[in-house]
Amino acid sequence: MNKKLILSFFNRKMLLCVYTGFCSGLPFFFIIQLIPAWLKVGGVDIKTIGAFTLTQVPYLFKFLWSPLLDRISPLSLGYRKGWLLLTQLGLLIIMPMYGFLTPSNNITLIVFFSLLTAFISATQDIAIDAYRREILSDDELGSGNSIHINIYRIAGFIPGGLSLILADYLSWIEVFAFTAAFIIPMLIITIMLQEPNHNNVIQTKKSVFKQAINEFISRLTLTNALFILAFVALYKLGDSLATSLATPFYLDMNYEMRHIGTVAKNAVVWPSLLGALLGGVIISKYGLNRSLWISGFVQMFSILGFVFLSYEGPFPSISYIQLIILATVISCESIGVGMGATALVTYISKNTSPLFTATQFALLTGFSAIPRTLINSMSGILTAYLGWTNFFWLCFILAIPGMLLLVKVAPWSTKS
Repeated sequence: MNKKLILSFFNRKMLLCVYTGFCSGLPFFFIIQLIPAWLKVGGVDIKTIGAFTLTQVPYLFKFLWSPLLDRISPLSLGYRKGWLLLTQLGLLIIMPMYGFLTPSNNITLIVFFSLLTAFISATQDIAIDAYRREILSDDELGSGNSIHINIYRIAGFIPGGLSLILADYLSWIEVFAFTAAFIIPMLIITIMLQEPNHNNVIQTKKSVFKQAINEFISRLTLTNALFILAFVALYKLGDSLATSLATPFYLDMNYEMRHIGTVAKNAVVWPSLLGALLGGVIISKYGLNRSLWISGFVQMFSILGFVFLSYEGPFPSISYIQLIILATVISCESIGVGMGATALVTYISKNTSPLFTATQFALLTGFSAIPRTLINSMSGILTAYLGWTNFFWLCFILAIPGMLLLVKVAPWSTKS
């Protein structure tokens, strides 16, 4: 590994990518990991938990209000810093409030809270993605995005690991308050942030959204733009569906909350760090196109770990062997998903214009979430009908179309 490659991972901009990854990951995994586990323990059936994925709808349509973040500076702090501070304050207020609700009695209110949390989190993501794109040069995108994605996943250990461990010993009021407390360091860093340069951002009374779409199509041509949209929508469909009910699946295999939390602590953090290194190195050494191929195959075959676990379980008792199996499955998933996400976000970054950073980034990331959210909402019904093993085989099959589109959008022979 040459000196230039090593230095690309150790500078101020990369530290800021650690910050952006943590900011984005904590509320997202709060919604997709802690809330489903809480609902499962609270006696909510698997079909309802699966349908709960629809509360992530704000992530799909965040591009609709993303132009506002290129035109309005809240609190007079700047287009990025102002929105980051505002959304983080919102998350700090709403996240502890779940502890005062009961899944069996307040499901409607929980749905409302989850939609609001997702809306605030999605808005924060718009600002975070635009901020990261504005501070990173094209040459730094691979390293910066690999760090962002993997810290994003490491942040998921708090609601998806540490909070689950504490749930066996503390009340849910205390668990949710503990999880929300991690927003405070983010707020402090946000206050100290320097607003990036927006000289290239277009700010007119005309429709920013329409201008962003027209620029995207004229730069790429309509045909290529449609292929890119199809690719970002399908590339992570299989592994996303496979992990949508991961915690309820582990519980059905007779693992306890403390098992999931303890194993996740080591099986997510270290593999995610490895994934960060691998993702950046592969992009830097082999180019983005080949990175998409390599990462895509790794994330696709990591789904087979869930197939194996479903064959072996449910376990009558949990010993060290079963914990090792769980750790292996989570580790492979963390590496595969992290590598795939790093490659995809870098690809999206390279296809956005500095003129419409927030809007185009939100459009592409939102579009990538549409099929994932819609099909994930049916995951509970699919598992009830197919069983866990056949469900995970379906996830594996759904990972194939995105790989086939690589032939068009990122051919192996072209080192980009």
